[in-house]
Amino acid sequence: MIDSSGAQVVLASSSDENHPPENITDGNSKTFWMSTGMFPQEFIIRYPETTNITAVTVDSYNIKHLKIEKNTSPNAAQFEPVTQEEFERTEGHLQSKAISLNGSRATHLRFIITAGYDHFVSVHRVNVKT
Repeated sequence: MIDSSGAQVVLASSSDENHPPENITDGNSKTFWMSTGMFPQEFIIRYPETTNITAVTVDSYNIKHLKIEKNTSPNAAQFEPVTQEEFERTEGHLQSKAISLNGSRATHLRFIITAGYDHFVSVHRVNVKT
C-alpha cells in the first residue's frame, strides 16, 4: 500500500508474511512490520519524486538506536547520513518519536535499526511531514 504522499516501502531486510514491510506506510498503527531478530535491520521508503521533508514520526516497539539516511537519486543507492536517534524503552505501549530532518530533500529514506531492546522490533508507522 502507498501512503497519502505516495511513499512506499521498496526494500526491507526481513519480512514476515503476517507482518510485511508494506504495513509501515499503510497509515494504521495497529498493523506493523516485524524484524526477524538480528541487527542491523533496515527498510527504505521511496517517494514518487524528490520531496522536501521537515520531520518524520516513527511509531515502533523495542527500537533502541535508529539511523536515517537519504538520497535524491531515482535508485536506492549512495545514501548520505541525516541523523541518529536513541529511543526510550517503553513497556506496554508504542514508542512514538518525532525526528526533525531540517527540510532534507529526498527521493529515498533509509531507516537502519542498529540496536533493539529485544531480539525483535516492530515498526507500526512512519509518518512524514513535508
